Amino acid sequence: MRCSSIALLGLVAACASAPPARRSQPTVAPSPQGAFAGAHGTVHLDVIHSAALGVDKRVSVYLPPSYAVNSARRYPVIIYLHGLYGSETDWLSKGGLDAVADSLASAGRGDAILVMPDGDDGWWTDWAVESSYAACADTLRTEDPARYCVRNHRYEQWVTRDLVSYVDSHYRTFGDRAHRGIAGLSMGGVGALTLALRHPDLFAAAMSHSGVVSVLLDESNPFAAPAHYVSSPDSVRAPATSWKARLLWALGPTVERWRAYQPAVLAEQLTRSGAALPAIRFDCGTEDALLAENRALHWELERLGIAHEYGEWPGAHSWRYWRDRSPAGLAWMLARVRD
Repeated sequence: MRCSSIALLGLVAACASAPPARRSQPTVAPSPQGAFAGAHGTVHLDVIHSAALGVDKRVSVYLPPSYAVNSARRYPVIIYLHGLYGSETDWLSKGGLDAVADSLASAGRGDAILVMPDGDDGWWTDWAVESSYAACADTLRTEDPARYCVRNHRYEQWVTRDLVSYVDSHYRTFGDRAHRGIAGLSMGGVGALTLALRHPDLFAAAMSHSGVVSVLLDESNPFAAPAHYVSSPDSVRAPATSWKARLLWALGPTVERWRAYQPAVLAEQLTRSGAALPAIRFDCGTEDALLAENRALHWELERLGIAHEYGEWPGAHSWRYWRDRSPAGLAWMLARVRD
């Protein structure tokens, strides 16, 4: 495991906008049995309208066991982003994140509202190239196009504007940067880091599991410092044609836009501006095809003197690895956003 320390950050008020309208009441169901005996949280499925996307979107919301006990208490918020081909239910149905949260709450490690939005395969960014809503057809998965197609591919605004405002206006949150974090895996991992670094006024902490965090890295050879990057998106190596094609729609044809999607570039820009960075944590499995990208980001942040925590553990790009890492990851997030 490799790591470096994380600096504690000051409080910065979060910006807000008018919340999107709530389109339906959430369904409430008991959370699965946690690892420790005790009370369990509840999971809501909310359907809200996203002005940024121009459609209704589903969001899973976990409320900790204590939420129903003290109606005056407010809570920190942690947004969890899914990976490519995922949905708003992945972190619960495949990752058991609600059970992990129950266990940490029972152990006195803190509790928070966990928010898991649907982001399609949008790479959690505002697309450089728009595609037609009428022509939208999902050939990569079995999801109903009515839940997948959007009128505007503005996924960054969906999270940072619509989602943040909705959660703060419909749940008992602190509603400030100091009590808000963002995390994700794979596509959601790079999404969490980039959104936090592009919106440091909103997020105090950011975490990635197995993220696509150095998308321009030249992986023709195993990573060895210094990092080398390709000069054109056409030269980017991708494990699947559809993976690269969709990223080309999201980021466009220019290398400048692709560079702006690399967390190391954003962190360097933020540091030079003198703004406070969010706390940063990321990890990757030693059998993961994205290991070189994560090692490159670790090297870049060390070169820049940017505090962060990085770890490697046995495992591949799989839910087995992400389930193994989620307890420590959530505990780290809670320690940085709890009251």
